[in-house]
Amino acid sequence: MAGLGKTGGGSLFTVVSATTLVATQAIATAIAAGWALAGLMHLGDIGEYALMALFSLAALYISVKYFRRAHAVEMSLR
Repeated sequence: MAGLGKTGGGSLFTVVSATTLVATQAIATAIAAGWALAGLMHLGDIGEYALMALFSLAALYISVKYFRRAHAVEMSLR
């Protein structure tokens, strides 16, 4: 573990782990929201899948943005 300090490997592992948790929750919420809204509006299967995909893209965008900001913060603490 001594060599991880210079390369930032330990902090990168932390950022990747946190991002994985946040991304999993965001994408699961997006899929559930698409399913629920499509059910409420009686959009059928195609509408359901479209909303799931739309919300999942937004969740993926937010997850990437989270990773970039978390990585920048971790690197600024060094």
